[in-house]
Amino acid sequence: MRTRFVVAAVSGALTAAVLVAPTAQAVPGNLTVTKVVVNGGKNIVLGTGTKTVSVSVTVREDSGIRDSYLELWHSTGGQLDVSYHKTGTCTASGGLTTCSASFLLDPASDVISNKVAGGNWKLYAQVAAKDGDYFSNDYPTVRVQRAASLTVDAGPEPVTKGKPVTVTGRMLLADWNLNRYRGYSGQSVKLQFRKSGTSVYSTVKTVTTNSTGDLRTSVTASADGYWRWTFAGWSTVPAVTTAGDFVDVR
Repeated sequence: MRTRFVVAAVSGALTAAVLVAPTAQAVPGNLTVTKVVVNGGKNIVLGTGTKTVSVSVTVREDSGIRDSYLELWHSTGGQLDVSYHKTGTCTASGGLTTCSASFLLDPASDVISNKVAGGNWKLYAQVAAKDGDYFSNDYPTVRVQRAASLTVDAGPEPVTKGKPVTVTGRMLLADWNLNRYRGYSGQSVKLQFRKSGTSVYSTVKTVTTNSTGDLRTSVTASADGYWRWTFAGWSTVPAVTTAGDFVDVR
């Protein structure tokens, strides 16, 4: 059975060392959950700075809502790693009540570490109605991902047709353990080209980042156009694509 924090009204992040108590069984009555939203439905991409994440649960209950408790949490192997929790603020409109809260995620704290990146985050919601009905459940949420950056530089400019064009770049990844960005090594990144006057990029080759996250390759200049790098991403890291770098071929 899921356990909940007895300090439900506290705002902030706590680890598994906090005292817990059993979750009461739900007595839903006519209380129904119609919608659960975390971060607007988008993955939470966290770099080295703080990020505010909004969560909400919308319910239908004719007597009105007395109070709510919301907890954004992560576990590994059944062990609670992270818990952000507080009492929700509830607003009624058109027969529905939405209870919401916001949490400040800070990778510089001891709570956020690289191991909690990915999709094992859940939102625990507990809602109590004025007539005694109440409901509690865990809901799957969006992923919390480590931010990545990617650069591109193609040259020389201009270049003679048939001569080499060198395309370089660097990929960095947010390291929450060190609270800084570092080179993202060993990653497959696609080099793509879009000819001037067209709108579609085509993949030319795939290059692997070196130990410091650097990319470097050469191609033959054939036409004016734009060069870019694109990375497909992982469950723990979002996809990243650079803007196109124009090379004039003469």
